[in-house]
Amino acid sequence: MENEDLTPVLESDQRAGIGVIGCADIAVRRALPAIAASPFRLTAVASRSRHKAEQVAAAAGCSAVEGYERLLELPGVDAVYVPLPNSEHALWARRALEAGKHVLIEKPAVPSEETAQKLVALAEERGLAVMENFAFLRHPQHERARALLADGAIGELRSYSGSFGIPPTDPRGIKYQAELGGGALWEVGCYPVRAAQEYLGPSARVVGAGLTFDAGLGVDVSGAALLCDDGGVTAHCSFGLSHGYRSTYDLWGSEGRLVLEWAFTPSHSARPVLRLEQKDRQTRILAPAADQFLGVFTAFHDAVRDPAARAVHHHELVRQAGLMARIRAHALGRKAR
Repeated sequence: MENEDLTPVLESDQRAGIGVIGCADIAVRRALPAIAASPFRLTAVASRSRHKAEQVAAAAGCSAVEGYERLLELPGVDAVYVPLPNSEHALWARRALEAGKHVLIEKPAVPSEETAQKLVALAEERGLAVMENFAFLRHPQHERARALLADGAIGELRSYSGSFGIPPTDPRGIKYQAELGGGALWEVGCYPVRAAQEYLGPSARVVGAGLTFDAGLGVDVSGAALLCDDGGVTAHCSFGLSHGYRSTYDLWGSEGRLVLEWAFTPSHSARPVLRLEQKDRQTRILAPAADQFLGVFTAFHDAVRDPAARAVHHHELVRQAGLMARIRAHALGRKAR
């Protein structure tokens, strides 16, 4: 007997309700304003601290909930967004799916391909969507880059190079806590690795990787990975938590090069520049301003409403988790689990 789609049926004029598990800075600054402008109806935010939940909920105009499990019990919550520390993602994504909720997990979603596969299997069994939040992919500059490549603006793609680095911050912060899933690879390395997958074929594999650890912090603070696909296209991904800010990638082809100067974290009012280099000519292309977080919540809402839209998100979640795990394993000299 085929699995029955158990997705709650929403009336055509009824917006899906979404709850937020956790009051992380990224949720308050970027996600909640985007949800307010999205097709979703913000139902509630949850925190382990009642006071913090009430503060955030008051500003967002929704209900406050003390405790994550309680949010999953609320009526009117069809989906949840999980911006918790990396180490908590898999647990609360699973609990949300078991409670019948669609799930958007903040990046990096989970640390292994096996965990990703289990979440996807559970989601498909329950007729639900599970998606990883790489909001940068929803900015129109990447669509423009793919279109230029497809039109032959730089000839045949030979290689991709992506870098994301940020200056050091408070060493007591979550990104420096190994037990919470911190470290440069998970926190910033995931961006150039995910972008590379837009340009490499499905055979992309890890051929080299290295991580630099800070003994005092106990986490990796910089690193690089080299990927390659069966077509010979390579991808060099570099990243770090102790760098001058850099957020860029470039595509090098047989007849030119395309550079995205602000690839991963443009503000919603910024107009990023794409620099196209062709022989002796350089063209600067100004991308439109866009709220990439609004783009991701719109795409997530589409997956909530349309079962046919879910397969691509499930595939991308598993592929990214597997590639990231293999990068870390290669850097540490062991086999990925």
